[in-house]
Amino acid sequence: MYRAERYSIIREEAQREPRKIDLPPRITFAISSAVVAVIAVSALVVALIALPVDRDEVETLVRDYLRDHPEAVVEAIRQFQTNEEAVRRERTEGLLSTLRPQVERDPTSPVGGNPNGNVTLVEFFDYACGFCKQVFPTVMELIKNDGNIRYVFKEYPILTPQSVVAARAALAAWAMDKGAYGPFHSALMSARGDLTEDKIFRFASESGLDVEALRRRMADTDIEDALVRNFTLAEELGINGTPAFVIGRNLVPGAADAETLKQLVLATREECQKAGTC
Repeated sequence: MYRAERYSIIREEAQREPRKIDLPPRITFAISSAVVAVIAVSALVVALIALPVDRDEVETLVRDYLRDHPEAVVEAIRQFQTNEEAVRRERTEGLLSTLRPQVERDPTSPVGGNPNGNVTLVEFFDYACGFCKQVFPTVMELIKNDGNIRYVFKEYPILTPQSVVAARAALAAWAMDKGAYGPFHSALMSARGDLTEDKIFRFASESGLDVEALRRRMADTDIEDALVRNFTLAEELGINGTPAFVIGRNLVPGAADAETLKQLVLATREECQKAGTC
């Protein structure tokens, strides 16, 4: 039987760089804003000191200017954030272009929806993730109503040891019986309370899977390799939480609402139709 302790070691190997600490958005904004303000003021001071005027006069001039024109600092912060977002988006688009085959066409990743759909929607998820469970009905309804979405499941168990067991069981189910994966996945996503091993294997049995055969299949190295590839891919894309969606050139972290997902699907479809690639 697979042990969560062993998987923890594999996760650490897959995530080569130290884990970053995510600060709350308000703190991050305050820090970045302060830095930008300091840079803006410093640049102004340096420029003024180069002029043939007294240092005290420079300091007074800067102080008076900031007092009379606080909007200048606000505008500097706004421009900085705009530039940072543009750089981030350009980097993400470049990565997605390079990693497209791994993101959308890994043969070990389960596929749902319309296998021949002209838009591919990829989701990184964890069966113990409350937000993943929250957005699950939204995603399923979108796929059903659209009818032309190819949906790729990326098992990304980052929260608990039970998440790992569930992800391995799901990948083993896909390898054994692709028709059983959908019901099994739905049962795991719909489960409430602690996701125990007893629950996992009961859901597997109820989905028509041979539990003993499933346990054996879970221990195969290709299942482990598939999870490591998902972790490596998430690291390269900067995904450190679940859920996370990839739609065309867009990486969407968090439990996106139905309208956001729908509009991204439509925009991606329009782009590929214009380019003649779908």
